[in-house]
Amino acid sequence: MGFFGFLLLGLLAGAIAKLILPGKQGGGWLITLVLGVVGALLGGFLGGLLFNAPLQDFFSIQTWLLAIGGSIIVLLIYGLIVGRRAAR
Repeated sequence: MGFFGFLLLGLLAGAIAKLILPGKQGGGWLITLVLGVVGALLGGFLGGLLFNAPLQDFFSIQTWLLAIGGSIIVLLIYGLIVGRRAAR
């Protein structure tokens, strides 16, 4: 998968993760999409490391699930950090 394919996957995974997570998360759509790209990178790294998952195919369900899962993790961590900062 090329750079632009990975970027598109991360952007879409971030948007899907934002829709899946309940409640209101901090940040707008731009932050969510950037965090989605970071989450897709995290999901791909962890999937390759833990499950030896091949992630070369853009249309593979395994690639999408790992990217969305990584995006959810990153959005949850971001929500915890921003939530603590806003509570002060």
